[in-house]
Amino acid sequence: MRLPSSAHTSRPWRIHEIAGDFRLEDVWALPTPGGPDDLARLVRQFARGTGDPVPSFVGRALFAIRWKLGALLGWDTPSGGLRSRVPTLRDRLPTDLREGERGPDLVAAPFTSVYQTHDEWAAEMANKTMHGVMHIGWVPDGDGGYRGQMAVLVKPNGLMGAAYMLAIKPFRYVGVYPALLRSIGEEWRRSTPAAAD
Repeated sequence: MRLPSSAHTSRPWRIHEIAGDFRLEDVWALPTPGGPDDLARLVRQFARGTGDPVPSFVGRALFAIRWKLGALLGWDTPSGGLRSRVPTLRDRLPTDLREGERGPDLVAAPFTSVYQTHDEWAAEMANKTMHGVMHIGWVPDGDGGYRGQMAVLVKPNGLMGAAYMLAIKPFRYVGVYPALLRSIGEEWRRSTPAAAD
């Protein structure tokens, strides 16, 4: 379920002090019901990349087109990424986060972990179109439990990056996010110990 921006901006996340110059693009409730200490399990699920990261045919087709365009236009070369075109957000971390747990990098997607705490995890990626952050928070669900909440923050690279983000927006909502959220929920249910009972 898509959430209002305030579901992210109203919380005292550490990402606000680190990525304040990034634009909040989307906020989603994740179908991952759990207890107060389950963020680490959700992060491991993201990092392992089990299941299809883009489970729908439409989503896979969109990503295939995107990667072909990226190769043709040189969007995804190392010179356009982290530590080349843009510094990593790890360079901005306050001492406590820099010395704390970093969290795992993703296997199935080009995201590098920035930091992990008890209730939030951030991972970043960059190419010639934008610098993006996936932020996963662990929040009360209003029914006595907890669940994941995903926010996507971006910093487009100039007019080309802004045009790119605008062009892909409808495809993200139709072909990517719905299938991705279903996949996250299905994998969460499969890996939840109570599901075996």
